[in-house]
Amino acid sequence: MIRLWVLIMTVSLFGATVGQAQNSPPQERIALVIGNSTYMHVSPLDNAINDAQLITQSIRDAGFSVTLLQDATQIDMRRAIADFGRALRDGGPETVGLFYYAGHGVQSFGTNYLLPVDAGLTDAADLDLVAMDASSVLRQMASARNRTNIVILDACRNNPFENIRDLDDNGLAEMKAPTGTYLAYATAPGRVAMDGTGQNSPFSYALAEAIQIEGAPIERVFKDVRVKVIAQTGGVQTPWDTSSLTREFVFRPGKQLSAEEMAEQQLWNSVAKSRDPVQIMLFLRSYPRGLYQDEARAMLSDVLELELKGGKPAQPVAATPEPDAPFVSTAPAETEVQMLEKARVSGLKEDYQSYLDAYPDGTFKELVRIEIAGLEGKETQAATSRVAAAPAPAPAPEGLLEPASAQPRLDPMFFNQPLTEGPSEIVGKTILEIIELSPLFPPIDGLPDAAWKNRSCSTCHKWTRDTLCTQAATYIKEGGARALRKEHPFGGSLKRHLRLWAENDCK
Repeated sequence: MIRLWVLIMTVSLFGATVGQAQNSPPQERIALVIGNSTYMHVSPLDNAINDAQLITQSIRDAGFSVTLLQDATQIDMRRAIADFGRALRDGGPETVGLFYYAGHGVQSFGTNYLLPVDAGLTDAADLDLVAMDASSVLRQMASARNRTNIVILDACRNNPFENIRDLDDNGLAEMKAPTGTYLAYATAPGRVAMDGTGQNSPFSYALAEAIQIEGAPIERVFKDVRVKVIAQTGGVQTPWDTSSLTREFVFRPGKQLSAEEMAEQQLWNSVAKSRDPVQIMLFLRSYPRGLYQDEARAMLSDVLELELKGGKPAQPVAATPEPDAPFVSTAPAETEVQMLEKARVSGLKEDYQSYLDAYPDGTFKELVRIEIAGLEGKETQAATSRVAAAPAPAPAPEGLLEPASAQPRLDPMFFNQPLTEGPSEIVGKTILEIIELSPLFPPIDGLPDAAWKNRSCSTCHKWTRDTLCTQAATYIKEGGARALRKEHPFGGSLKRHLRLWAENDCK
Protein backbone atom coordinates (compact mmCIF):
# COMPACT_ATOMS: atom_id res chain seq x y z
CA MET A 1 0.00 0.00 0.00
CA ILE A 2 2.85 2.37 0.87
CA ARG A 3 4.58 1.55 -2.43
CA LEU A 4 1.36 2.22 -4.34
CA TRP A 5 0.97 5.59 -2.58
CA VAL A 6 4.58 6.52 -3.42
CA LEU A 7 4.00 5.55 -7.06
CA ILE A 8 0.83 7.65 -7.24
CA MET A 9 2.59 10.64 -5.69
CA THR A 10 5.56 10.25 -8.03
CA VAL A 11 3.33 10.17 -11.11
CA SER A 12 1.29 13.10 -9.80
CA LEU A 13 4.36 15.21 -9.11
CA PHE A 14 5.84 14.32 -12.51
CA GLY A 15 2.59 15.29 -14.21
CA ALA A 16 2.50 18.56 -12.30
CA THR A 17 6.09 19.32 -13.29
CA VAL A 18 5.38 18.63 -16.95
CA GLY A 19 2.22 20.73 -16.76
CA GLN A 20 4.12 23.61 -15.22
CA ALA A 21 6.80 23.38 -17.89
CA GLN A 22 4.22 23.36 -20.65
CA ASN A 23 2.24 26.23 -19.13
CA SER A 24 5.24 28.33 -18.07
CA PRO A 25 5.37 31.79 -19.66
CA PRO A 26 7.66 32.24 -22.66
CA GLN A 27 11.07 33.86 -22.35
CA GLU A 28 10.53 37.51 -21.33
CA ARG A 29 11.89 40.06 -23.77
CA ILE A 30 12.29 43.73 -22.80
CA ALA A 31 13.46 46.51 -25.12
CA LEU A 32 14.19 50.22 -24.98
CA VAL A 33 14.13 52.03 -28.33
CA ILE A 34 15.17 55.68 -28.72
CA GLY A 35 14.91 57.74 -31.89
CA ASN A 36 16.16 61.35 -31.91
CA SER A 37 15.55 63.46 -35.00
CA THR A 38 14.57 67.04 -34.09
CA TYR A 39 17.73 68.43 -32.49
CA MET A 40 17.60 71.90 -30.98
CA HIS A 41 21.22 72.99 -31.44
CA VAL A 42 22.58 70.80 -34.24
CA SER A 43 21.43 69.57 -37.63
CA PRO A 44 18.27 67.41 -37.53
CA LEU A 45 18.11 63.87 -38.87
CA ASP A 46 15.35 62.98 -41.30
CA ASN A 47 14.97 59.30 -40.53
CA ALA A 48 15.97 58.58 -36.92
CA ILE A 49 12.41 58.60 -35.55
CA ASN A 50 11.15 56.64 -38.57
CA ASP A 51 13.86 54.07 -37.94
CA ALA A 52 12.99 53.79 -34.25
CA GLN A 53 9.32 53.27 -35.09
CA LEU A 54 10.15 50.63 -37.69
CA ILE A 55 12.39 48.66 -35.34
CA THR A 56 9.83 48.98 -32.54
CA GLN A 57 7.18 47.30 -34.65
CA SER A 58 9.58 44.59 -35.82
CA ILE A 59 10.74 43.56 -32.37
CA ARG A 60 7.22 43.79 -30.94
CA ASP A 61 6.20 41.27 -33.56
CA ALA A 62 9.10 39.14 -32.27
CA GLY A 63 7.71 39.16 -28.72
CA PHE A 64 9.48 42.13 -27.11
CA SER A 65 7.80 44.48 -24.66
CA VAL A 66 9.03 47.82 -26.01
CA THR A 67 9.40 51.29 -24.52
CA LEU A 68 9.75 53.82 -27.36
CA LEU A 69 11.20 57.31 -26.80
CA GLN A 70 11.08 59.90 -29.57
CA ASP A 71 13.09 63.15 -29.53
CA ALA A 72 14.24 62.46 -25.98
CA THR A 73 16.02 65.05 -23.85
CA GLN A 74 18.95 64.15 -21.64
CA ILE A 75 16.68 63.79 -18.60
CA ASP A 76 14.31 61.58 -20.60
CA MET A 77 17.16 59.34 -21.74
CA ARG A 78 18.73 59.02 -18.30
CA ARG A 79 15.41 58.13 -16.69
CA ALA A 80 14.48 55.64 -19.44
CA ILE A 81 17.85 53.87 -19.34
CA ALA A 82 17.65 53.55 -15.54
CA ASP A 83 14.10 52.17 -15.75
CA PHE A 84 15.24 49.77 -18.46
CA GLY A 85 17.99 48.42 -16.20
CA ARG A 86 15.53 47.91 -13.33
CA ALA A 87 13.11 46.07 -15.59
CA LEU A 88 15.87 43.69 -16.67
CA ARG A 89 16.89 43.06 -13.06
CA ASP A 90 13.29 42.35 -12.11
CA GLY A 91 12.90 40.00 -15.07
CA GLY A 92 15.54 37.55 -13.90
CA PRO A 93 18.42 35.75 -15.60
CA GLU A 94 16.38 34.37 -18.52
CA THR A 95 15.14 37.80 -19.60
CA VAL A 96 16.43 39.08 -22.95
CA GLY A 97 17.28 42.79 -23.08
CA LEU A 98 17.50 44.87 -26.26
CA PHE A 99 18.56 48.51 -26.64
CA TYR A 100 18.26 50.32 -29.97
CA TYR A 101 19.32 53.91 -30.58
CA ALA A 102 18.92 55.97 -33.75
CA GLY A 103 20.23 59.53 -33.71
CA HIS A 104 23.41 61.55 -33.49
CA GLY A 105 26.39 59.95 -31.81
CA VAL A 106 29.97 61.10 -31.38
CA GLN A 107 33.19 59.78 -29.92
CA SER A 108 35.89 61.55 -27.99
CA PHE A 109 39.11 59.89 -26.83
CA GLY A 110 37.63 56.46 -27.54
CA THR A 111 34.37 57.01 -25.62
CA ASN A 112 31.04 56.96 -27.44
CA TYR A 113 28.26 59.41 -26.60
CA LEU A 114 24.59 59.34 -27.62
CA LEU A 115 23.18 62.84 -28.09
CA PRO A 116 19.78 63.85 -26.67
CA VAL A 117 17.84 66.42 -28.67
CA ASP A 118 18.69 69.23 -26.20
CA ALA A 119 22.44 68.64 -26.34
CA GLY A 120 24.38 71.88 -26.79
CA LEU A 121 28.16 71.69 -26.82
CA THR A 122 31.00 74.18 -27.05
CA ASP A 123 33.77 72.03 -25.55
CA ALA A 124 34.36 68.28 -25.83
CA ALA A 125 35.16 68.19 -22.11
CA ASP A 126 31.47 68.88 -21.41
CA LEU A 127 30.17 65.76 -23.16
CA ASP A 128 29.58 63.92 -19.88
CA LEU A 129 27.34 66.81 -18.80
CA VAL A 130 25.14 67.10 -21.89
CA ALA A 131 25.18 63.64 -23.54
CA MET A 132 24.80 59.97 -22.60
CA ASP A 133 27.88 57.79 -22.36
CA ALA A 134 26.96 54.67 -24.37
CA SER A 135 28.78 52.56 -21.79
CA SER A 136 26.12 53.51 -19.24
CA VAL A 137 23.64 51.40 -21.21
CA LEU A 138 26.00 48.42 -21.08
CA ARG A 139 26.47 48.91 -17.33
CA GLN A 140 22.72 48.91 -16.71
CA MET A 141 22.29 45.73 -18.73
CA ALA A 142 25.27 44.01 -17.11
CA SER A 143 23.94 44.83 -13.64
CA ALA A 144 20.83 42.76 -14.38
CA ARG A 145 22.99 39.63 -14.70
CA ASN A 146 20.66 38.26 -17.34
CA ARG A 147 22.18 35.91 -19.87
CA THR A 148 21.33 37.62 -23.16
CA ASN A 149 21.52 41.32 -24.10
CA ILE A 150 21.50 43.02 -27.50
CA VAL A 151 22.70 46.57 -28.17
CA ILE A 152 22.13 48.14 -31.60
CA LEU A 153 23.59 51.58 -32.34
CA ASP A 154 22.47 53.34 -35.51
CA ALA A 155 24.28 56.45 -34.33
CA CYS A 156 27.25 56.85 -36.62
CA ARG A 157 25.70 59.18 -39.18
CA ASN A 158 27.98 62.21 -38.90
CA ASN A 159 29.64 64.54 -36.40
CA PRO A 160 27.24 67.45 -35.76
CA PHE A 161 29.95 69.45 -33.94
CA GLU A 162 32.49 69.80 -36.73
CA ASN A 163 34.25 72.83 -35.23
CA ILE A 164 34.87 71.39 -31.77
CA ARG A 165 38.29 69.94 -31.01
CA ASP A 166 38.77 66.43 -29.64
CA LEU A 167 35.72 65.01 -31.39
CA ASP A 168 36.36 62.27 -33.92
CA ASP A 169 34.71 62.88 -37.29
CA ASN A 170 34.77 59.22 -38.26
CA GLY A 171 31.87 57.62 -36.42
CA LEU A 172 31.85 55.64 -33.20
CA ALA A 173 34.63 53.75 -31.49
CA GLU A 174 34.66 50.02 -30.84
CA MET A 175 33.21 49.07 -27.47
CA LYS A 176 33.94 46.10 -25.23
CA ALA A 177 30.78 44.07 -24.79
CA PRO A 178 30.20 42.31 -21.44
CA THR A 179 29.72 38.55 -21.49
CA GLY A 180 26.34 37.61 -22.89
CA THR A 181 26.04 40.70 -25.09
CA TYR A 182 25.58 41.10 -28.84
CA LEU A 183 26.72 44.55 -29.98
CA ALA A 184 25.83 45.81 -33.46
CA TYR A 185 26.76 49.04 -35.22
CA ALA A 186 25.15 50.47 -38.34
CA THR A 187 28.65 50.68 -39.79
CA ALA A 188 32.17 49.63 -38.91
CA PRO A 189 33.94 51.42 -36.04
CA GLY A 190 35.50 54.65 -37.22
CA ARG A 191 33.18 54.92 -40.24
CA VAL A 192 30.08 57.03 -40.93
CA ALA A 193 26.67 55.53 -41.71
CA MET A 194 24.06 56.90 -44.11
CA ASP A 195 20.78 58.42 -42.93
CA GLY A 196 19.11 57.25 -46.15
CA THR A 197 17.25 59.00 -48.94
CA GLY A 198 13.89 57.34 -48.25
CA GLN A 199 11.90 57.08 -45.04
CA ASN A 200 14.45 54.81 -43.35
CA SER A 201 18.18 54.34 -43.19
CA PRO A 202 19.61 51.39 -45.16
CA PHE A 203 20.60 49.73 -41.90
CA SER A 204 17.25 49.93 -40.10
CA TYR A 205 15.31 48.87 -43.19
CA ALA A 206 17.51 45.80 -43.70
CA LEU A 207 17.37 44.97 -39.99
CA ALA A 208 13.57 45.16 -39.83
CA GLU A 209 13.37 42.70 -42.74
CA ALA A 210 15.98 40.31 -41.36
CA ILE A 211 14.30 40.11 -37.95
CA GLN A 212 11.30 38.50 -39.65
CA ILE A 213 13.28 35.45 -40.80
CA GLU A 214 11.92 32.52 -38.82
CA GLY A 215 14.45 30.31 -37.11
CA ALA A 216 17.42 32.52 -38.03
CA PRO A 217 20.07 32.83 -35.30
CA ILE A 218 21.01 36.41 -34.46
CA GLU A 219 24.36 35.95 -36.20
CA ARG A 220 22.54 35.06 -39.42
CA VAL A 221 20.22 38.06 -39.03
CA PHE A 222 23.06 40.57 -38.88
CA LYS A 223 24.97 38.81 -41.63
CA ASP A 224 21.91 39.24 -43.81
CA VAL A 225 21.77 42.92 -42.82
CA ARG A 226 25.42 43.39 -43.71
CA VAL A 227 25.01 41.86 -47.17
CA LYS A 228 21.97 44.00 -47.98
CA VAL A 229 23.44 47.28 -46.70
CA ILE A 230 26.69 46.76 -48.58
CA ALA A 231 24.71 46.15 -51.76
CA GLN A 232 22.37 49.11 -51.25
CA THR A 233 25.16 51.57 -50.45
CA GLY A 234 27.54 50.34 -53.12
CA GLY A 235 30.04 49.18 -50.51
CA VAL A 236 30.25 52.57 -48.78
CA GLN A 237 28.66 51.30 -45.55
CA THR A 238 29.48 47.99 -43.88
CA PRO A 239 27.52 47.12 -40.72
CA TRP A 240 29.65 45.63 -38.00
CA ASP A 241 28.94 43.50 -34.96
CA THR A 242 30.69 41.68 -32.15
CA SER A 243 29.39 39.02 -29.83
CA SER A 244 30.10 37.57 -26.43
CA LEU A 245 26.85 35.57 -26.35
CA THR A 246 26.99 32.25 -24.55
CA ARG A 247 23.69 30.84 -25.83
CA GLU A 248 21.65 30.75 -29.00
CA PHE A 249 19.15 33.52 -29.73
CA VAL A 250 16.57 33.86 -32.50
CA PHE A 251 14.17 36.76 -32.90
CA ARG A 252 11.40 34.62 -34.37
CA PRO A 253 11.66 30.93 -33.48
CA GLY A 254 10.79 28.55 -36.28
CA LYS A 255 11.55 25.09 -37.52
CA GLN A 256 15.25 24.28 -37.25
CA LEU A 257 16.50 22.67 -40.46
CA SER A 258 18.95 19.80 -40.49
CA ALA A 259 22.22 20.13 -42.41
CA GLU A 260 20.72 18.11 -45.27
CA GLU A 261 17.60 20.28 -45.36
CA MET A 262 19.69 23.45 -45.34
CA ALA A 263 21.70 22.15 -48.30
CA GLU A 264 18.48 21.37 -50.14
CA GLN A 265 17.10 24.81 -49.29
CA GLN A 266 20.20 26.57 -50.59
CA LEU A 267 20.15 24.62 -53.85
CA TRP A 268 16.43 25.25 -54.34
CA ASN A 269 16.90 29.00 -53.77
CA SER A 270 19.41 28.95 -56.60
CA VAL A 271 17.29 26.84 -58.94
CA ALA A 272 14.09 28.78 -58.25
CA LYS A 273 15.77 32.06 -59.18
CA SER A 274 16.94 30.64 -62.50
CA ARG A 275 13.52 29.22 -63.52
CA ASP A 276 15.51 27.05 -65.91
CA PRO A 277 13.71 23.76 -66.71
CA VAL A 278 16.93 21.74 -66.90
CA GLN A 279 18.02 22.93 -63.46
CA ILE A 280 14.58 22.21 -62.02
CA MET A 281 14.61 18.67 -63.43
CA LEU A 282 18.09 18.03 -62.05
CA PHE A 283 16.94 19.33 -58.67
CA LEU A 284 13.99 16.93 -58.69
CA ARG A 285 16.31 14.05 -59.52
CA SER A 286 18.39 14.92 -56.47
CA TYR A 287 15.45 15.53 -54.12
CA PRO A 288 12.45 13.60 -55.52
CA ARG A 289 10.84 13.50 -52.06
CA GLY A 290 12.33 16.73 -50.72
CA LEU A 291 10.87 19.76 -48.99
CA TYR A 292 10.37 21.62 -52.26
CA GLN A 293 9.23 18.80 -54.55
CA ASP A 294 5.71 20.19 -54.99
CA GLU A 295 6.96 23.72 -55.55
CA ALA A 296 9.58 22.49 -58.02
CA ARG A 297 7.09 20.42 -60.02
CA ALA A 298 4.61 23.30 -60.11
CA MET A 299 7.30 25.71 -61.33
CA LEU A 300 8.50 23.24 -63.95
CA SER A 301 4.96 22.79 -65.21
CA ASP A 302 4.45 26.56 -65.44
CA VAL A 303 7.76 27.14 -67.24
CA LEU A 304 7.18 24.38 -69.77
CA GLU A 305 3.58 25.39 -70.37
CA LEU A 306 4.77 28.92 -71.12
CA GLU A 307 7.37 27.58 -73.55
CA LEU A 308 4.77 25.41 -75.29
CA LYS A 309 2.61 28.49 -75.82
CA GLY A 310 5.52 30.21 -77.52
CA GLY A 311 6.37 32.52 -74.64
CA LYS A 312 9.59 32.89 -72.72
CA PRO A 313 10.10 31.85 -69.11
CA ALA A 314 10.09 34.76 -66.69
CA GLN A 315 13.61 35.94 -66.08
CA PRO A 316 14.76 36.10 -62.46
CA VAL A 317 14.78 39.57 -60.98
CA ALA A 318 18.24 40.75 -60.03
CA ALA A 319 18.49 40.52 -56.27
CA THR A 320 20.97 40.82 -53.47
CA PRO A 321 22.62 37.44 -52.82
CA GLU A 322 21.20 35.78 -49.73
CA PRO A 323 23.63 34.80 -46.97
CA ASP A 324 24.74 31.14 -47.00
CA ALA A 325 22.84 30.68 -50.28
CA PRO A 326 24.15 30.54 -53.85
CA PHE A 327 23.00 33.16 -56.34
CA VAL A 328 22.28 32.35 -59.96
CA SER A 329 21.95 35.23 -62.37
CA THR A 330 22.04 33.26 -65.64
CA ALA A 331 21.33 29.73 -66.78
CA PRO A 332 24.32 27.37 -66.69
CA ALA A 333 26.32 26.65 -69.82
CA GLU A 334 25.23 23.63 -71.83
CA THR A 335 28.55 21.88 -71.20
CA GLU A 336 28.15 22.44 -67.46
CA VAL A 337 24.81 20.63 -67.44
CA GLN A 338 26.27 17.82 -69.53
CA MET A 339 29.18 17.33 -67.13
CA LEU A 340 26.76 17.09 -64.22
CA GLU A 341 24.60 14.61 -66.12
CA LYS A 342 27.67 12.52 -66.89
CA ALA A 343 28.62 12.41 -63.20
CA ARG A 344 25.11 11.50 -62.11
CA VAL A 345 24.91 8.68 -64.64
CA SER A 346 28.30 7.19 -63.79
CA GLY A 347 28.04 7.78 -60.05
CA LEU A 348 31.83 8.18 -59.91
CA LYS A 349 33.51 10.60 -57.53
CA GLU A 350 36.09 11.38 -60.23
CA ASP A 351 33.38 12.66 -62.57
CA TYR A 352 31.89 14.86 -59.86
CA GLN A 353 35.36 16.20 -59.09
CA SER A 354 35.89 16.91 -62.78
CA TYR A 355 32.80 19.10 -62.68
CA LEU A 356 34.18 21.08 -59.71
CA ASP A 357 37.56 21.43 -61.41
CA ALA A 358 35.89 22.86 -64.51
CA TYR A 359 33.23 24.91 -62.69
CA PRO A 360 34.46 25.76 -59.15
CA ASP A 361 31.71 28.38 -58.88
CA GLY A 362 29.20 26.51 -61.00
CA THR A 363 25.46 26.52 -60.58
CA PHE A 364 25.42 23.02 -59.10
CA LYS A 365 28.55 23.21 -56.94
CA GLU A 366 26.64 22.64 -53.68
CA LEU A 367 24.86 19.61 -55.09
CA VAL A 368 28.13 18.16 -56.41
CA ARG A 369 29.90 18.67 -53.09
CA ILE A 370 27.08 16.87 -51.30
CA GLU A 371 27.38 13.96 -53.74
CA ILE A 372 31.16 13.80 -53.28
CA ALA A 373 30.80 13.87 -49.50
CA GLY A 374 28.29 11.02 -49.69
CA LEU A 375 30.57 8.94 -51.90
CA GLU A 376 33.56 9.59 -49.64
CA GLY A 377 31.48 8.57 -46.65
CA LYS A 378 30.63 5.30 -48.33
CA GLU A 379 34.31 4.72 -49.15
CA THR A 380 35.30 5.32 -45.53
CA GLN A 381 32.57 3.04 -44.27
CA ALA A 382 33.65 0.30 -46.64
CA ALA A 383 37.32 0.69 -45.69
CA THR A 384 36.65 0.44 -41.97
CA SER A 385 34.07 -2.30 -42.19
CA ARG A 386 35.20 -5.58 -40.66
CA VAL A 387 32.76 -7.57 -42.68
CA ALA A 388 33.93 -7.76 -46.26
CA ALA A 389 30.70 -8.99 -47.70
CA ALA A 390 30.45 -8.36 -51.39
CA PRO A 391 27.13 -6.69 -52.18
CA ALA A 392 24.80 -8.54 -54.47
CA PRO A 393 24.08 -6.81 -57.78
CA ALA A 394 21.04 -4.62 -57.55
CA PRO A 395 18.10 -6.15 -59.41
CA ALA A 396 17.19 -4.49 -62.66
CA PRO A 397 13.82 -2.74 -62.79
CA GLU A 398 11.21 -5.17 -63.96
CA GLY A 399 10.61 -4.99 -67.66
CA LEU A 400 13.63 -2.79 -68.33
CA LEU A 401 16.61 -5.16 -68.26
CA GLU A 402 16.65 -8.85 -68.92
CA PRO A 403 18.97 -11.22 -67.01
CA ALA A 404 22.47 -11.32 -68.48
CA SER A 405 21.91 -14.87 -69.70
CA ALA A 406 18.77 -13.79 -71.52
CA GLN A 407 20.29 -10.72 -73.15
CA PRO A 408 21.14 -11.33 -76.81
CA ARG A 409 24.73 -10.89 -77.85
CA LEU A 410 24.75 -7.76 -80.01
CA ASP A 411 27.04 -6.94 -82.91
CA PRO A 412 28.98 -3.65 -83.12
CA MET A 413 26.63 -0.68 -83.21
CA PHE A 414 26.58 2.29 -85.58
CA PHE A 415 24.86 5.66 -85.16
CA ASN A 416 22.61 5.19 -88.19
CA GLN A 417 21.93 1.51 -87.55
CA PRO A 418 18.39 0.51 -86.47
CA LEU A 419 18.03 -1.22 -83.10
CA THR A 420 17.17 -4.89 -83.30
CA GLU A 421 15.73 -5.48 -79.81
CA GLY A 422 13.95 -3.63 -77.05
CA PRO A 423 10.51 -2.03 -76.64
CA SER A 424 8.49 -1.98 -79.84
CA GLU A 425 8.59 1.82 -79.86
CA ILE A 426 12.35 1.85 -80.53
CA VAL A 427 12.97 -1.37 -82.49
CA GLY A 428 13.83 -0.50 -86.09
CA LYS A 429 14.82 3.07 -85.25
CA THR A 430 18.31 4.59 -85.16
CA ILE A 431 19.82 6.32 -82.14
CA LEU A 432 19.29 9.69 -83.82
CA GLU A 433 15.60 8.93 -84.33
CA ILE A 434 15.12 7.64 -80.78
CA ILE A 435 16.46 10.72 -79.03
CA GLU A 436 13.84 12.76 -80.87
CA LEU A 437 11.02 10.56 -79.54
CA SER A 438 8.86 11.31 -76.53
CA PRO A 439 9.74 9.18 -73.44
CA LEU A 440 7.61 6.14 -72.66
CA PHE A 441 7.22 7.21 -69.00
CA PRO A 442 8.24 10.24 -66.88
CA PRO A 443 12.04 10.58 -66.58
CA ILE A 444 11.39 11.77 -63.01
CA ASP A 445 8.71 10.25 -60.82
CA GLY A 446 5.79 12.63 -60.52
CA LEU A 447 6.96 14.94 -63.33
CA PRO A 448 4.00 16.86 -64.80
CA ASP A 449 2.78 15.53 -68.14
CA ALA A 450 3.55 18.85 -69.82
CA ALA A 451 7.21 18.33 -69.00
CA TRP A 452 7.66 15.10 -70.98
CA LYS A 453 4.62 13.91 -72.92
CA ASN A 454 4.87 14.62 -76.64
CA ARG A 455 8.29 16.20 -76.08
CA SER A 456 11.56 14.75 -77.33
CA CYS A 457 14.41 13.81 -75.03
CA SER A 458 16.55 16.40 -76.78
CA THR A 459 14.27 19.16 -75.53
CA CYS A 460 16.06 19.13 -72.18
CA HIS A 461 19.28 17.24 -72.93
CA LYS A 462 20.18 19.29 -76.03
CA TRP A 463 21.79 16.17 -77.49
CA THR A 464 24.30 16.33 -80.32
CA ARG A 465 26.21 13.38 -81.69
CA ASP A 466 29.34 14.40 -79.76
CA THR A 467 27.60 14.94 -76.43
CA LEU A 468 25.66 11.72 -76.84
CA CYS A 469 28.93 9.87 -77.47
CA THR A 470 30.34 11.32 -74.24
CA GLN A 471 27.24 10.12 -72.42
CA ALA A 472 27.45 6.65 -73.98
CA ALA A 473 31.10 6.33 -72.97
CA THR A 474 30.11 6.49 -69.29
CA TYR A 475 28.46 3.08 -69.69
CA ILE A 476 31.85 1.53 -70.47
CA LYS A 477 33.78 2.90 -67.50
CA GLU A 478 33.87 1.46 -64.02
CA GLY A 479 30.49 2.19 -62.55
CA GLY A 480 28.82 1.79 -65.91
CA ALA A 481 27.01 -1.31 -64.69
CA ARG A 482 25.33 0.82 -62.05
CA ALA A 483 24.25 3.31 -64.69
CA LEU A 484 22.88 0.52 -66.88
CA ARG A 485 20.70 -0.70 -64.02
CA LYS A 486 19.01 2.68 -63.59
CA GLU A 487 15.58 3.09 -65.09
CA HIS A 488 15.47 4.74 -68.49
CA PRO A 489 12.41 6.04 -70.35
CA PHE A 490 13.27 3.73 -73.28
CA GLY A 491 14.36 0.72 -71.22
CA GLY A 492 17.74 -0.91 -70.76
CA SER A 493 17.98 -1.86 -74.42
CA LEU A 494 18.80 1.68 -75.54
CA LYS A 495 21.57 1.97 -72.95
CA ARG A 496 23.11 -1.31 -74.06
CA HIS A 497 23.07 -0.16 -77.69
CA LEU A 498 24.62 3.16 -76.69
CA ARG A 499 27.41 1.30 -74.90
CA LEU A 500 28.04 -0.84 -77.99
CA TRP A 501 28.09 2.31 -80.11
CA ALA A 502 30.66 3.90 -77.76
CA GLU A 503 32.75 0.71 -77.86
CA ASN A 504 32.68 1.09 -81.64
CA ASP A 505 34.21 4.60 -81.27
CA CYS A 506 30.82 6.22 -81.88
CA LYS A 507 30.94 5.48 -85.59
